Amino acid sequence: MTKKSILVARAVFPEVLERLTQHFEVESNQADTIWPREEFIRRLQGKSGVFTTGGERIDADLLKACPDLKICANMAVGYNNFDVPAMTAAGVLATNAPDVLTETTADMGFALLMATARRVSESEAYLRAGQWTKWSYDMFTGTDIHGSTLGILGMGRIGRAIAKRGGHGFGMNVIYHNRSRLAPELEAQVNAKYVSKTDLFKQADHIVLVLPYSAENHHTVAAAEIALMKPTSTLINIGRGGLIDENALAVALQANKILGAGLDVFEGEPKVNPALTALKNVVLTPHIGSATVPTRQAMANLAADNLIAYLTQGQAKTPLNTL
Repeated sequence: MTKKSILVARAVFPEVLERLTQHFEVESNQADTIWPREEFIRRLQGKSGVFTTGGERIDADLLKACPDLKICANMAVGYNNFDVPAMTAAGVLATNAPDVLTETTADMGFALLMATARRVSESEAYLRAGQWTKWSYDMFTGTDIHGSTLGILGMGRIGRAIAKRGGHGFGMNVIYHNRSRLAPELEAQVNAKYVSKTDLFKQADHIVLVLPYSAENHHTVAAAEIALMKPTSTLINIGRGGLIDENALAVALQANKILGAGLDVFEGEPKVNPALTALKNVVLTPHIGSATVPTRQAMANLAADNLIAYLTQGQAKTPLNTL
């Protein structure tokens, strides 16, 4: 039987490529070239499936130009690079990689929270620049994490994992806001209290964004929300960049309206708003929330599992749409 052809759009673990070659004719991109859209479409010709990593846009125009395409498997839990309704209309399955990165990403969220609250990046830069000459009582004083109020915006798997770390590990008072309130048993598991969005911004000492991106929550944190925050509070984003109005955040940070921010995701990534990079009171990391070897391997293998299962058996493991 002739093997179906697939495209792997970015560099991945060699062992994952080896798995895929056992089932498919594989065109890979181990050079990790960022193809222009026209080149991406050209390489998709005749392909039944594509392994994507979150940055490759799949929309109606691309689908029209690639009639052989049957499945797009994202090596990410987020899928705002997919126009899922257009994919459904074209008969193309969309899959993502949920669950396998929950705990690792929650770790990163807490790492950013701690680094921001305790001014780790700012003080390290000061030390490396040779500016540390004496101790002083107010040198790089930050704000406490233990016993403070943790506000979580978005209470899915990762949000609940962060709530556990805050409540059980640091004795934090956990409040949250979500599109829909959690079931009582889930609230009890993480000892979290549901509040309005306005109350969350007013009450929290540390706010963590764990929302997926959608048109409805574009700039869900803008000047009005930031104005509600305490001057000693921090804002952490491990969701998606478009959740925050970055210009409004930069203005607030410049004026010390809040203590600081920790951002792993950005609206125009990999480009970062220069208004943010110019500031000292923001911790910036290049979208590394899931970046441990075991987790990235699990994500890549789940994307491969979806391709293999769907193109050989007609049933994917983590579908996003129904055809």
